[in-house]
Amino acid sequence: MILLSIHNLSLPIEDPVLKFLLVLIIILAAPLLLNKIKVPHLLGLIIAGAVIGPNGFNVLARDSSIVVTGTTGLLYIMFLAGLEIDMGDFKKNKWKSLTFGIYTFAAPFVLGYLGGYYILHFSMLTSVLFASLFSSHTLIAYPLVSKLGISKNLAVNITVGGTMITDILALLVLAVIVGMSQGEVGTEFWIKLSVSFIIFGLIVLVIFPMIGRWFFKKVDDKISQYIFVLVMIYLAALLAELAGVEAIIGAFFAGLALNRLIPHTSSLMNRVEFVGNAIFIPFFLISVGMLIDFTVFFKSWETLEVAGIMLVASIGGKYLSAVATQKTFRLSKEEGKLIFGLSSASAAATLASVMVGYNIILSETETGEPIRLLNEHVLNGSILLILVSCTISSFISMSSAQKIAESDNEATVSGNNHEEENILLAINHEETVERMVNLGILIKAHTNRENLSALNVINEDKNESSVKNAEKLLHKATDSAASADVSLKALKRYDNDVVNGINNVIKEQNITDLIIGLENEKGLSPSFVYNLYNGYLQNDDVNVLVYHAAQPLSTIKKYAVMIPENAHREAGFFHALLRVWNIARNSGATMVFYTPENILDILQRILKKANIEAEFIIMKSWKDGEKTASELKEDEALILFMAKKGMHSFIPQMRLIPKLLNRKLNDNNYLLIYPFSEYDKTSSEKRSVGNHDDFMEIGNVIKKIFK
Repeated sequence: MILLSIHNLSLPIEDPVLKFLLVLIIILAAPLLLNKIKVPHLLGLIIAGAVIGPNGFNVLARDSSIVVTGTTGLLYIMFLAGLEIDMGDFKKNKWKSLTFGIYTFAAPFVLGYLGGYYILHFSMLTSVLFASLFSSHTLIAYPLVSKLGISKNLAVNITVGGTMITDILALLVLAVIVGMSQGEVGTEFWIKLSVSFIIFGLIVLVIFPMIGRWFFKKVDDKISQYIFVLVMIYLAALLAELAGVEAIIGAFFAGLALNRLIPHTSSLMNRVEFVGNAIFIPFFLISVGMLIDFTVFFKSWETLEVAGIMLVASIGGKYLSAVATQKTFRLSKEEGKLIFGLSSASAAATLASVMVGYNIILSETETGEPIRLLNEHVLNGSILLILVSCTISSFISMSSAQKIAESDNEATVSGNNHEEENILLAINHEETVERMVNLGILIKAHTNRENLSALNVINEDKNESSVKNAEKLLHKATDSAASADVSLKALKRYDNDVVNGINNVIKEQNITDLIIGLENEKGLSPSFVYNLYNGYLQNDDVNVLVYHAAQPLSTIKKYAVMIPENAHREAGFFHALLRVWNIARNSGATMVFYTPENILDILQRILKKANIEAEFIIMKSWKDGEKTASELKEDEALILFMAKKGMHSFIPQMRLIPKLLNRKLNDNNYLLIYPFSEYDKTSSEKRSVGNHDDFMEIGNVIKKIFK
């Protein structure tokens, strides 16, 4: 029966299993083969689509299944662009993005209009629409750039922001020209378009984050969370179409809306990128290739003439805009090339505009032939434009992105003078494991993919149930880390005393950071406080973090970070501060620092080099922080810098803190950070650089805030 089916095989292939298998083979083979000859696999997928498509060997038809999956890939590209953008940098560079958006819209538009009106002798209406085809661009090379780890580069940030602006302007021109061709442009048209777009923007950028935050709090299932993301993408795309703009704008806005709810280092982000880059985006590239018909360029010289003008207007205009942006903002030569590479590809919006213009019939000739707003020569020329522009975009983007990535890596290595990072999670309760792993992933360096460990201490009697429980906890921790593409080392330790077991592992594994999780029900219990101040904090050369997780990290909008006077004199202050900075950079949450003036100056200097979303409030005394801490909202958290030394005399007062914290912050996340001390260069003994009175002051404030 199988042989009969193969014998009767006809083209195009209709068997769904065989169709999907063929596409998967192409997606698999393209990167493996083309990477060896330094050709971007994005280009290989487009060419493969042309070869197997209806205009090639007609192996596959560009039917609804290809179109639907390809459309998802296009929406995915725009969604990832909005999702991965650094919102702090985006706000900081919004005027740069606006400037580039105007440049990259205006330069190709002017060239396209001059070519259409004066050379091709199109009507003014057709010339304007013709010119708008080259103003928009598709971030087809964005997945390649993101894979190299430079998605937060200034040039990328400017280009992504400018893409939204130029695409909106180009699609607005399309809407206006279509309206004018049908005699619908007037005051009512502009009011309707403006109001619908504003309503669309408010729904996606305001209501979507509220829905997302609620959903991620209530639903822990990873599959449901991913499906929710897909629903948001398509819902935003549909709302954009209802508002009168293209679906790709909706997908980009959905990315901006969920940006803070999907941390860049989280397992959900890893899933979103993985599925998109493995399935949906390659399908889109193959579907674009299926549109290419090489034979049309041998049928008419007029098609070649139109295609030539389109290439000059599009590629030339994008190059001029990239150079202008580079000169305006004094970017490096490679950054200018990267802007040109990312913005030179014409595919999605261009194709959409061409198809709309082609389908608008203005009148008919005497012989009954339709006179279209955009004729078949423009339609065929756009196919060549897609092929050439995507080729140029792939090569230029890959070349410049690799050089920028290599330069960044060299700068990181040469400037990396701090000790090796080695984080240990002391896990003991199943409900805290995943959230501790998430915190560990959030605070670690981006390049650290191995130095993360989880430890469970087993009583030396080797009770079988204790061993099984340890294996269960460690397996869960390993799986949670693996879902974020992070390797976690699982450690079991046999010891009669948990504190001694953890302290010994700290010494054996050269641990730099110890994370201890608190149970929601117990919080800071008396036994935990005793073990903390008589055990864990005895390790003077380890940064200790005590973490209470009442809700997922991704749903925290703002952190109140309280830093006491003279905290910067602790040896581990900057090491601990880096952890706070990483939380902000990886989650997108806003950090509100409450700190004395002398430390405020330090933080502001750091902010200039490593930008995050931060606010600064001078705290002259600890009383200034009491009101803020006591008024923390549901989606806000507290980070409190503590001190290790002076703790023995402080134990009596510390016994009051568990009741105060558990009563006031039981429904909030909080993180207590104890920076490590330093060696006294004149003595073999370790000592704290901090002031004993500072630590006492922190304790007094906690008692006042939470009583």
